[in-house]
Order: sequence, then structure tokens, then C-alpha cells
Amino acid sequence: MSTLRTTMLLAAMTALFMGVGFLIGGTGGMMIALVIAAGTNLFSYWNADKMVLSMNRAVEVDASNAPEFHAIVEALAKQAGLPMPKTYLIDNPQPNAFATGRNPENAAVAASTGLLERLSHEEVAAVMAHELAHIQHRDTLTMTIVATLAGAISMLGNFAFFFGGSRDNNNPFGFVGVLVAMLVAPFAAMIVQMAVSRTREYEADRRGAEIVGNPLWLASALDKIARGAERIRNPDAERNPATAHLFIINPLHGERMDSLFSTHPNTDNRIAALQAMARDMESRPSQPAPRQAPTPEQAEELPTDGEQGPWGKAAQPAEPAKSKPNPWGRNPTGPKGRWS
Repeated sequence: MSTLRTTMLLAAMTALFMGVGFLIGGTGGMMIALVIAAGTNLFSYWNADKMVLSMNRAVEVDASNAPEFHAIVEALAKQAGLPMPKTYLIDNPQPNAFATGRNPENAAVAASTGLLERLSHEEVAAVMAHELAHIQHRDTLTMTIVATLAGAISMLGNFAFFFGGSRDNNNPFGFVGVLVAMLVAPFAAMIVQMAVSRTREYEADRRGAEIVGNPLWLASALDKIARGAERIRNPDAERNPATAHLFIINPLHGERMDSLFSTHPNTDNRIAALQAMARDMESRPSQPAPRQAPTPEQAEELPTDGEQGPWGKAAQPAEPAKSKPNPWGRNPTGPKGRWS
């Protein structure tokens, strides 16, 4: 089903791309658009994740320079039965995160420094579990490629005014076609993005809560991220709005309505669904209580044998290498706490 869904979405985006080409340049423009779309699809499959990470200036980190963040992702990936993804940090005060990659074997998760500084250990874990759920459901390939194609379609629509509508381009619609391409193409691309993102966020919330073991951790994290995103701008996301649907919460300033024109479901609705999930889990007599994440001091006292779950020995933060500070020179165990 995942492969079929991805194929259908890519076919729809390609058809939209060709339609814009036809409006701009007639039959010739449509064929050129087909070639561009095919090349974009092929390029996106192999490189879209790198492009998205680059757009957001994400820096790869590991256990030596981001020990606790790396340990959280490693433990949760093991809990979910996934290969360990690459971990990235984004030097941005807005709390947010996203996942990308063409498959679980070539996946990456990225979190902003604002997320690590403003959320608790448990909330960070819940957010990363949500992103791992996207990887497990293979949403990342579709969402990343759609982001690339949507950006290309929007750019094609913007260029329509300068390169379309002339008498010698075999355009049967003339300037009217160019005007339609300018106005409709970016809008249509945005609608496709929304169709991809909105329905998948609820499912990723549910699966992420299962992985981390407590839906209320993710509910609390979503509330903090949404409030932070309202107050703090993300300049990189503003410059690349086609990637907004990749984030756990819309990073674009002022985009918070639960309507046809929102890339994400309303945060309050997502929190309500998670709270209902928590109540359902509590009402099951055979359901064990979720394991609470220990503090780093408590984690050191855990036994070293047996199954420890996501908060066992693997989640203990490693000692940061003094010769390898994190990418921005901040000490992950400094005076402001483990995320300072």
C-alpha cells in the first residue's frame, strides 16, 4: 500500500507539472515539463533528503558531541525495530523536528537546538518517536519528494510570467494560460502537500506514542512546540515553505488554522487524540503502566543485563569528548542543564 500510495502521488505531481508546462508553452512546454519532472523525481529519490537537511542548515552529530540526543534516538530506534538513523541538529531557537530519507536504511532525524533546550527529556523522546514513526511508515520518501516537486511547481508558476504567453510558444491559452499557471500551480501543489501531510500526522502521533510508551509526553511536547513556533520565527523554513509539511509542527509563522489551507492538523485536536489514547491505555487492566524515563543519575543505577526497554542502559548519555564540542560550542552538560 505504501508503494502504491507513493506511486499515485508522484504520478499526480508529475501530471500537475505537465499541466503547468502546457499552460505556459503548449504541447512543447508540456513535453519539456515531463522531462523536467522525470529528472526531478529521479534526483529527488536519491538526493531530496540531503537537500532538505541543507536547506535547514542541519549538522550531523553523534554520541561524541550530542550524547544524550543520540542515545535517545538510538534507544527508541531499537524499541521500534528500526535501523539507527543519522542524527542532525539545527541551530535554531524555534522548537521543531523532522525526519527524512528514502527508506528506513537511509533515514535521518533532525531536531532544533530550541527543541532540546525547551523540552524535557521525556518530551524530546516523544518527539523523536513521532519522527521514527514516519520512518517506519515510510512517509519520509513521499513527503520529501512531494516537497521537492511542490517547490519546483511553485517556481515554474512564478517563472510563467516571464517565459510564457508569447505568440511563438504554441500556447493555445495565451496570457490567460500563463496567468492560470501563475495563480493555480502553486496553490495546487500546496493542496497536494496538505493531502500528504495532514492525514499522516495523526497516525505518526499514535505510533510514536506507542514507541515511547506514554501518549501524554507527546501531547505535552506538541503544546510546547506549537506555542514556541508561534513566538519564534524560523527563517530557513520561511525561505523554503515547500518543506513546512515535514516538520512535526508547522514552522511557518502564523499558520495555525485547522482548515483546507493548513499543512498540519490543529494542534489541539492532535493533543485531544493523544489524551484519549492515554485514557484508553489506562482503562485496560492488562496494560502495564508506561515505563518512566529515568534521569541520567537513575540510568546509571540500572542493571546491565536483561531487557531494559527504551530507557535502559542504551539511553544513558555518554561522556562528551572534551576535544569534540558540539557544533555550536555549547557544552551538553553545562550549567543550564543537559541540553544547554
